Amino acid sequence: MFDKILIANRGEIALRVIRACREMGIASVAVHSTADADAMHVRMADESVCIGPPPSTASYLSMPALISACEITGAQAIHPGYGFLSENAAFVQMLEDHDITFIGPRAEHIRIMGDKITAKETMKALGVPCVPGSEGGVDDVDQARKVAAEIGYPVIIKATAGGGGRGMKVAQDEKGLEVAFRTARAEAKAAFGNPDVYIEKYLQRPRHIEIQVFGDGKGRAVHLGERDCSLQRRHQKVFEEAPGPVITAEQRNRIGGICADAVAKIGYAGAGTIEFLFEDGEFYFIEMNTRLQVEHPVTEAIFDVDLVRQQILVAAGEEMEFLQEDLSIRGHAIEVRINAEKVPGFTPCPGRITQYHAPGGLGVRMDSALYDGYSIPPYYDSLIGKLIVHGRDRPEALARLSRALGELIVDGVDTTVPLFTALLQEPDIQAGNYSIHWLERWLDQKFS
Repeated sequence: MFDKILIANRGEIALRVIRACREMGIASVAVHSTADADAMHVRMADESVCIGPPPSTASYLSMPALISACEITGAQAIHPGYGFLSENAAFVQMLEDHDITFIGPRAEHIRIMGDKITAKETMKALGVPCVPGSEGGVDDVDQARKVAAEIGYPVIIKATAGGGGRGMKVAQDEKGLEVAFRTARAEAKAAFGNPDVYIEKYLQRPRHIEIQVFGDGKGRAVHLGERDCSLQRRHQKVFEEAPGPVITAEQRNRIGGICADAVAKIGYAGAGTIEFLFEDGEFYFIEMNTRLQVEHPVTEAIFDVDLVRQQILVAAGEEMEFLQEDLSIRGHAIEVRINAEKVPGFTPCPGRITQYHAPGGLGVRMDSALYDGYSIPPYYDSLIGKLIVHGRDRPEALARLSRALGELIVDGVDTTVPLFTALLQEPDIQAGNYSIHWLERWLDQKFS
């Protein structure tokens, strides 16, 4: 087992990993930019190292700085959290060259799943159902027209190296295809330095369902059910729940078994999430995230497992602590992402926290790095906390969420709390009747 782990991240996810390390008797090292010198993860870790100025490119994304921090402190492994370098194959390879363990999958699996076309081809070969679309990238408008005619409109053009909704454009018909194609390529080039795109059938009212998988890197893997992440704005998740309100036990076991079998066959190590669009009882693969997800706590709640602990165990060469038959769902969990943003424009709202009070009580978990007097820096993601609730069933979880939102106090900045308070009053949310387009349409109607 490791003696010391460096956490290459910040905020609530860095605290999450520090807590797991402490429970396992492992020393933790926090890294921080000069803007994060007073951050809670720096205070909570056993050691801390300043790795650069505020811009993430000069600090949290600086591979040499992170490796130097490991060498200075004697950390044997790095946990990347999510975002930043968590899915960077070159970083994983660099760590390996310096005899530092990456707590996550191997570089080859990150590389395969990081390219959307290669990921789709790989999953298709492993028996995972995929959305109808182009066989590989699409190089020009003429080829795009041919593919679209074969699979039928509407279609969606996606960046092969995309994420976060960038480099994605919908074409309802042939007339709009050329503009969508050229715009998607331009966005992909600007955002990822890679203009390559591919085309898929655009589903009308799908839900976003993702399967949590975990592998030991030795050919054994399990699934931990699904999460429904359909409430999204601009392809960014805001509300996640498990299990999915419309997924049956038979559907869960079928797609979960397919996913676990797929990652076992490739010898995948650690946590991963296989994401699908779900419509009319069918699952269609869209991508795999080779890391811990922001929304992992809802899975932890319903299965009573510590996914970060399991990541550390497997990375250290030890066995994960459960088999598929050990995993059973209990109750229902919901997570909402608390962002420092002003609704309805969702503009970032950094600033000083004048008062903070976390909700509590039975079935309530608040993952946050906030404290009274903390100044949210303007340089990073606006996520400032995750409120997770767990109940015996979905109605109890919804009631608990409503109660917890009422207890949460974050003064000094605007947050997305009012959004969730309003959403909980909607009959569709109460009934679990929504698709990936629901929130965008609701916001248009509410604030237009």
